[in-house]
Amino acid sequence: MTPSTTKIAYVFPGQGSQFTGMGQDFYEQTEPGKSLFQLADEILGFPLSRLCFEGPENELKKTSITQPAIYVCSVISYELLKARGLQPTLVMGHSLGEYSALYAAGVFDFTTGLKLVRKRGELTQSAGESYPGSMSAFIGLDPSTVEQICLSASQSTGKTVCLANFNSPRQLVISGDDEAVKSAMALASQQGAKRVVPLKVSAAFHSPLMNSAAMEFKEFLNTAHFNDPSIDFINNADARVLANADEIRDSLVRQIYSCVRWTESVQNAIAMGYRSFIEVGPGKVLSGLIRQIDSSVSTYPAGTLVQIDKTSSTLSCTE
Repeated sequence: MTPSTTKIAYVFPGQGSQFTGMGQDFYEQTEPGKSLFQLADEILGFPLSRLCFEGPENELKKTSITQPAIYVCSVISYELLKARGLQPTLVMGHSLGEYSALYAAGVFDFTTGLKLVRKRGELTQSAGESYPGSMSAFIGLDPSTVEQICLSASQSTGKTVCLANFNSPRQLVISGDDEAVKSAMALASQQGAKRVVPLKVSAAFHSPLMNSAAMEFKEFLNTAHFNDPSIDFINNADARVLANADEIRDSLVRQIYSCVRWTESVQNAIAMGYRSFIEVGPGKVLSGLIRQIDSSVSTYPAGTLVQIDKTSSTLSCTE
């Protein structure tokens, strides 16, 4: 099978994939890396490039910094793959990663996307400070059991907790008020979860605690110019292909407080004939989740220059 007949999907990572040093090879060794980091520093008004390359880690993992950092690194990765002749016919992103995916689909330009993720990061960080919460991953429980656990924890505490991420058949994530999340974690252990892992996040993302951020973000979104996507884009909130700009705007607002339907999104991509997934951006989190969803598909990393060269070479060698 040649690259021209292979259906390639690009998947773009979200918050949690960041690491100190990311993007430095792009900046030092490629023109797109240097120019896009310099543009980002200018637009944001702070040295995003230095924070990516040098940290400190506690600064880099702040939501308002992490989100533009991952977006910039992912966009550069995409541009470097494009320069090597690789182009997707389908894009998806995990949470924040939707913005990198939409850039790749031609929905908005680099500057618009950067301003959107900066605003999204600021608003969700602020919501997290106003309505403190947390998240936890459950390994080894089915969705119906976790939904019942969340309902029981909410009723017993009078606080909010809900399913936030359907990451894979093995991994589900809950989000909500600290007290309710802790109650749900205890119930999950009692119900036989293989692992219960508190996540190192600064807020209860993808839960009703983000409603205020979503409403403010909706107003900001209306100031940005969107195009219809030039290739297929599967969204998080509904796990379906969205074909026009208005649908995408609405989806991005809902995504802030609703579930990330990642398992269903990947399954739908596979049903559309996709067997090759390139993870475009830092880390390999999505590749691991995709293999849990369907171990028969192929995944390729593209978050460093070495990885991009290897992935490009590997796919070209099938020609």
